[in-house]
Amino acid sequence: MASVEKSEGVTPTENLLSKLCEGTFLKLWSYPNPRKDDGDEMCDLIAVFKNEVFLFFDRKSKALESREIGDDFMVHWGRWRRKSIDKQIKTALGAERYIRNGRTIYLDKKQQHELPVPICNNNLIVHKIIVAHGAKEACENFSDENISGSLAITYGLSIPADQLPPFFIKLERDNPVHVFDSANLTILLGELDTVLDFSTYLKAKVDAIQRYKGLSYCAEEDLLAHYYMNFDEEHNQHFIGVNDESADFIHIGQGDWELFRQRKEYLNKKEKDKVSYLWDHLIQKTSQNALDGTLLGNRDGFFKKGAIHEMAKEPRFFRRFLAKKMAEAVESFPVPSGDDIARQLTYLPAQTSDKGYIFLQVAPCKGSTYDEYREMRQAFLNVACGSAKNKFANLKVLVGIAVEPPKYFESMSEDFALLECEVWTNEQRNMYEEANAHLNFFKTGQLQQESYSEF
Repeated sequence: MASVEKSEGVTPTENLLSKLCEGTFLKLWSYPNPRKDDGDEMCDLIAVFKNEVFLFFDRKSKALESREIGDDFMVHWGRWRRKSIDKQIKTALGAERYIRNGRTIYLDKKQQHELPVPICNNNLIVHKIIVAHGAKEACENFSDENISGSLAITYGLSIPADQLPPFFIKLERDNPVHVFDSANLTILLGELDTVLDFSTYLKAKVDAIQRYKGLSYCAEEDLLAHYYMNFDEEHNQHFIGVNDESADFIHIGQGDWELFRQRKEYLNKKEKDKVSYLWDHLIQKTSQNALDGTLLGNRDGFFKKGAIHEMAKEPRFFRRFLAKKMAEAVESFPVPSGDDIARQLTYLPAQTSDKGYIFLQVAPCKGSTYDEYREMRQAFLNVACGSAKNKFANLKVLVGIAVEPPKYFESMSEDFALLECEVWTNEQRNMYEEANAHLNFFKTGQLQQESYSEF
């Protein structure tokens, strides 16, 4: 099975962007320096997940380097803005048209390798993100009140862009583009480090841009703090804006992020999130095997729709719960003894009520080869998924994960299974009932249902 070679980015800033995006979008769904069918670079990084495409344009201009604040500073500022922002907006809009026209995207200039992730044109959402470098130091020097060096942004302001003060960027409300900078790129992709969390934030921002006549903020990270501190309990989601329906212009002041990151609730969240990266590690390890061409089974399913794809849909908050329960299951695995097959099944609910996870630990049997063990483990996993559907009729999707018990085995392999079971016939029900007659999955009488709620 052929490997997939990915660029790591050409410039240092592109390399940083690539590493950050691999954390948020994970290895299978983010690709630096994609090419169009004429061989030209389309953007600096593309990420694709479900019906959403994320286009990143990373640019650095030296127009403001070593420039003193004086009468001619606006000239240099104008040059920087035109190269780093205005020109990239035109490129971003062109890239969006290219994608919506269904034209082929390649990973290399010679056009020998196509983007392995399919783009779904049904209800396609294209997020256009410009990362502008080269203004942070000049921005900090411009005013003592600027505490971060981030660009101020406004959508909907009637003042022409060239009449705004330096470091204030005017953007259009129609088909909006997002602008990050050197000061907040790491913050945004470090905080919103799952595809669902990042996507939900951008959608909330676009919703606010379209809902109000104007939206402005002193720094993108301040807008993020505002988003985190506003929560709609009825719809169970964060939002940007206010509850006052008469408001038509929203402005977010400077310093909200610095205040927010010192709050006890935020510090508590970061501490509790640490365990959640076990979930990311499991996805990344298998994704790397798929990219390297060493994955057994159907690798294409991982790029399109498979178990790993379903796992990547979980937000950071719920990954915390899933990883915590997996870690507890690992620690509670009994000591393998005798000739019996030592195994333990853990059922984990997903964020959505119609999906569930099976975490199955199976110890290798004495006297069997490793291939025989893997075949047996895969069969067990299949039965466990089908039995879970028999137990929980509301489930439409089941993801199975099977491993050697990590508590007692230094090396570990993983088997994954995806069972799409919205339609479940009597024949299937009976088949899994019969297959489960001796394994007795979900028949111990010790299952417990839990609710999970934390900041």
